Amino acid sequence: MIARSLEAKALEMASKFPIVSITGPRQSGKSTLVKAAFPSYRYVNLEDEDMRAFAVDDPRSFLQMYPAGTIIDEAQRAPSLFSYLQGAVDSTDRPGQYIISGSQNFLLLESISQSLAGRVAILNLLPLSHDELDRAGMPPKTLNSWMYAGGYPRIYAHAIDPADFYPSYIQTYLERDVRQTLGVQKLAEFERFLTLCASRTGGMLNKEGLSRDCSVTVKTIEHWLSVLEASFIALRLQPYYRNFGKRLVKAPKLYLCDTGLACNLLGVEHADELATSPLRGALFETAVVSEIQKAALSRGRQLKLYYWRDAGKQEADLVIEKGSQPWRIIEIKSSATYHPKFFANITGLGELMGIPAQRRYVVYAGDRSFETSRGAVITPRDIASTLEYS
Repeated sequence: MIARSLEAKALEMASKFPIVSITGPRQSGKSTLVKAAFPSYRYVNLEDEDMRAFAVDDPRSFLQMYPAGTIIDEAQRAPSLFSYLQGAVDSTDRPGQYIISGSQNFLLLESISQSLAGRVAILNLLPLSHDELDRAGMPPKTLNSWMYAGGYPRIYAHAIDPADFYPSYIQTYLERDVRQTLGVQKLAEFERFLTLCASRTGGMLNKEGLSRDCSVTVKTIEHWLSVLEASFIALRLQPYYRNFGKRLVKAPKLYLCDTGLACNLLGVEHADELATSPLRGALFETAVVSEIQKAALSRGRQLKLYYWRDAGKQEADLVIEKGSQPWRIIEIKSSATYHPKFFANITGLGELMGIPAQRRYVVYAGDRSFETSRGAVITPRDIASTLEYS
C-alpha cells in the first residue's frame, strides 16, 4: 500500500469528531486508506445491493449490527440512514464512532447537511500526488510519464498501463456515477462533453461553445459541469474578484483534476507524445493546480484558489488567498529551463496586491528548486513542502 498524506489528518479528526467523512473520485484510494488508518473497525460497503437494501429498509437493525467502530463505504447510496446515524452518535457523543466514505461529494454532503451537520469532519482524498509517489519510493521517471499516468493508485499498485486503466474507468464512471447516481441520460453526448473538457483543460470556460459542440442547451452544460465537480473529475477556477483598479476577466478557467484521465480522453497513447504536444503546457498547468490542491486537502484545508487576468491581458496563473487577503501568487511554466522573465507578470501583480517576493513562485518543469531575489523557483515534486497551506 502507498501511504497517503491524508491519513494523519483522518486520525486527528477521528479523535475530535463522532464521524469522519472521506470523499473523493472513484478509485482514488478511499477504501484502502480508511481500512489502513482504522484497522480495528468493521467494514461495510453499500455498493453491495444486499447491504444497501438492509441499510435502507431497516436502518435500526443495520446500526445494531454495525455499531460504533464501523467504516461505512459508499454511504451516499443510503441517504435515509443518516438521520438514524445522528441518533446513534448523539447518544454517547464519543469521537471516532463512524468513518463514512463515498465517491459522490454532492450526494454525501447533501445527506450530511440534512442530518449530521456539526458532527462530521469532512475530508477529501484525490489521486496520488507527486510527493506521495516520491515517499513511496516510486518517483516518476520523467515529467511526461507522470502527466501521462496520472495519479490513480491502482495504476501504480498493479503496474497497469494507463492505456488499459482509463477506458474502463471512464465507462464505469459514466454508467455507475453519471447515469445511475446522477441521472444523466444522454451518455453519448456527455462522453463527448467530457472529451471536450479535456481538450480545454487549463483554458477559459466557454459554456456557449460547449453547448454548440455537444448539441445541448447551456443549462444542460451547467448541470454537467456540476456533475464533473461533484465527482471530482473537474474543477472551475474563478478569477480573483478584487478590483485593484483593473477591469478583470470574469469567466472561470476549467481544469480536469487528473492529467492521466485527460491524456486518455485526448487520445495520447504514450508519454513521449507529450514532448511535442501543443497541449503540453495546458496539461502541465493542470498537473500543478492539482498538486497544489492535493497538498492543501491532505492537511484538511480548502484552498481559496483563483487566477488573475485583466483587460490588458496581464495575468497570473494562480492567486492563493488567506483570510481575506491575497497571500501567494504563482506562475506556471512548462519549460525545463529557467528564465528570469518568468517572474515578469507576478512581480508587478505581486506589488499591486501587496504580496512580498518571498511569497511569489514560479513552478517550472526543471529538476532543481532554488531561491531568487524575485521569488522561489520550484519543481512539481517540491510543491507539497514549499506551498504548505496552514
